[in-house]
Amino acid sequence: MLLELRAENYAVIDHAIAVFGPGLNLLTGETGAGKSILVDALALLMGNKASSEVVRHGADKAVVSCVFESTPGAEATLETNGIDAEGSEIILRREIFENGKGRIYVNNQPATVAVLRQLAPELALVHAQSETLGSFDQAQQRSLLDRFASLTVEPVAAAFTRWREIQSKLADLESNEQDKLRMVDLWLFQSREIEEARPQPDEDTALETERRVLMNAEKLYSAAMNAYDLLYEGNGSAESTLRGALKQIEELGRFDAKFLEAAQQLSSSLAIVEDVGATVRDYAENIQASPERLSEIEERLAILDRLKRKYAATLTEVIAFGEDVARKLAEVENRDEVLKALRADLDRASHAYREAAQSLHTQRATAAKKLEKSAEAQINDLAMKARFAIAVTANEDPSAWTTHGWDTVECRIATNAGEPLKPLDEIASGGEMSRVLLALKVNVEEGASRGRKKMQVPRTLVFDEIDIGIGGRAAEAVGQKLKALSRVQQVLCVTHLPQIAAFADQHFLIEKKAHAGRTKTSVRLLENADRTEEIARMLSGATVTDTSLRHAEQMIKSSQ
Repeated sequence: MLLELRAENYAVIDHAIAVFGPGLNLLTGETGAGKSILVDALALLMGNKASSEVVRHGADKAVVSCVFESTPGAEATLETNGIDAEGSEIILRREIFENGKGRIYVNNQPATVAVLRQLAPELALVHAQSETLGSFDQAQQRSLLDRFASLTVEPVAAAFTRWREIQSKLADLESNEQDKLRMVDLWLFQSREIEEARPQPDEDTALETERRVLMNAEKLYSAAMNAYDLLYEGNGSAESTLRGALKQIEELGRFDAKFLEAAQQLSSSLAIVEDVGATVRDYAENIQASPERLSEIEERLAILDRLKRKYAATLTEVIAFGEDVARKLAEVENRDEVLKALRADLDRASHAYREAAQSLHTQRATAAKKLEKSAEAQINDLAMKARFAIAVTANEDPSAWTTHGWDTVECRIATNAGEPLKPLDEIASGGEMSRVLLALKVNVEEGASRGRKKMQVPRTLVFDEIDIGIGGRAAEAVGQKLKALSRVQQVLCVTHLPQIAAFADQHFLIEKKAHAGRTKTSVRLLENADRTEEIARMLSGATVTDTSLRHAEQMIKSSQ
């Protein structure tokens, strides 16, 4: 859900803040006040192309920012792009400079337009008059149809992933075969050299330690024996001195208890001295100044160093390198068997994908018939006399296979009698497109609510001037549909019609005023009395009458 939208020095906006809530958020105001400017600002934060023309005259930059509630999908996108999440909210900010350059921040961390576009499907779908962002492309149309019928693409996606993995392995084995054959002699030599040396993990570290001992055997033996004499064996050794002192302290302890603890401490020290003495004595006895063993170690270390220089930095990595070379040799030797097995796996994976994709196609085709029938009725409730259809076309060629199946889903419409059905973007104007999308969204949400599993869709839906060219009962029907849609998703809508404004859960007034020779646009959340007055103004024009106020009160009451 969109929580807050800010704009500074953006077009005619000096500084404006709008705090949105759940349900239906409606923006009204006189023509030219800047209602659509706020929608355009949000579109920029969803990754729309920026222009220096949006910078307010006299300012060096324009700043737009917003706060959304986070979603699991949005958090995954942040993690993929190395951006830290910040609690349960996502903060987007975009700066546009008068020289055309700009900066983007997500959670106060530098980002790119690509990141905004990745986040957009998780946060909002902006349906502006220009339709330059979040347009109702075939991917959106397919997504809506799947949601309407509570269809999941998981089986198809899993089958596609399996098929693609096997295909990649097979292609790699076939395309690299000549290169591998040229490398066989080298691999044989490398494998044989490593296998004959039989290196063990960390063997070089242990040998280096033993080598240092052998090279310094006399020094080590002398140091150990001297330590043993001083601790235990020699005249005036630490052991004999401590034992004598202990005897005297124990004598004192017989008459004064305060020396008992000191006696225990000396006894412990004596035990430590005896243990250390025994340790250095045993160490000295085991030192063997063996030139033969030293020579063996030198030769072994030379072999291991040669392996590390040629293949890897550590013996563990050398061993792993040898195992990898052995695997490559086994693949070459068993090439025919491996290719045969992979081709069989590929046939099975292709069959599995075809079954899953065909099943999904059948479900989509059935769902399309249901949706196009109900959607056509909804569209025609919105002051349009149109025929509507949804074409689900399967392309079974493997080049068209994807994780969401092999179908192309295309909504088609004819807005005038006698005209053929054509794709939406070839027929519908911006206002018509918004109304078609509204009708579809209402149908989809109703269908999804009947389904057992809801699928992810944008959390906030934005409609800019959805009411162009309609009035009367059609306008009321649009309001009712927006209200129905807002029960399951947050809706933000710009409108000129009081029949629609009466349904608002949050009603914002966009005002344009001149101050100190400059025009400024502000955003104000209307309370009950102000809201009634604004709807009365929309009914009667500049002069608000008692009749229009009563009519406005009645409209708000009826909408509730």
